Amino acid sequence: MSRNICITSADGNTGYLITKLLLTTTPFKNKIGQITALVLDPTTQYCQQLQSLGATITQHIPGRMRDTAKILQNTKADTLMLIPPAHASKVDITMEYIEAAKRANIQNVCFLSAAGCDVADREAQPRLREFVDLEAMFMKLKGDETTRTGYSSVILRPGFYAENLLLYAPQAQEEGLIPIPIGPKNKFPPVALADVAQLAAHILTGKGKHGFSDKHRGQLMTLTGPMLLNGDELAQIASNCLGVEMKFDDVSENEARRVLRFQTDNDVTEMQYLLEYYSLVREGKTNYISTNCFHDVTGSHPLKPPEFFKAYQDEFMPKKAIQRKADGV
Repeated sequence: MSRNICITSADGNTGYLITKLLLTTTPFKNKIGQITALVLDPTTQYCQQLQSLGATITQHIPGRMRDTAKILQNTKADTLMLIPPAHASKVDITMEYIEAAKRANIQNVCFLSAAGCDVADREAQPRLREFVDLEAMFMKLKGDETTRTGYSSVILRPGFYAENLLLYAPQAQEEGLIPIPIGPKNKFPPVALADVAQLAAHILTGKGKHGFSDKHRGQLMTLTGPMLLNGDELAQIASNCLGVEMKFDDVSENEARRVLRFQTDNDVTEMQYLLEYYSLVREGKTNYISTNCFHDVTGSHPLKPPEFFKAYQDEFMPKKAIQRKADGV
């Protein structure tokens, strides 16, 4: 029997890529009956592209629990990919999704959280810590006998997306610098967004007698990249892949905020999340990798940083080097 999936926040990077992967990639697309993309803004280019691929685009206007539950019921989804939105009201909207899923009686739910939330300090990293509270609310459903929601569930905690480094492409092109405030020695393991989408797609289409595959159901999966890197090591890998010298610039948090303000289009939520993650790195709380779940579920290995920089070499390549190549030097 084909699976009907509803994906929240499909107008964001993660939701979009998961939805696109399910709609276009074998064997995932062969297991799908219908995909509903639940979005806050249906006018985005992401929504237009997903609609052209076959997704049903449905707008969610937050604030009315009854309306949200009715929207989920109307999708006839048996599976929900619950992605908290990058929004100032993330907590309220996500709580609404969780309660609405309960009322709609959706059995299979994969909740996207964030690696590091469990070691985040409520005062120093409040936006990251919010994921712990949302996880707790989600997990309480498992013992609620009034609903099937939570009976077949997975919590997925991805780490720092390697694609966030693209925010520093202007500095890389103009100055050959990667300006991130992580301190001189502590390390972190960037994970490719494509790997997060790949893991989620396997979970959403996996089947067992209780809903999700018994190999996945009930799991809390933390996914990071496969390599721990400090700033200098990150810059050295970039240099080796690009064939030009790149340097790590350990900027202050205030300078990092100024850089991000322009690169994130003043998206305060995204900017604060990134700054809080960088503070975790400085505190030494990201000095680990977690890739076993990815290998066990997908049978493959996550993308390594050298492969990431090769894939995005045009975005990082300094303009002087591009010009020299154009001149045949």
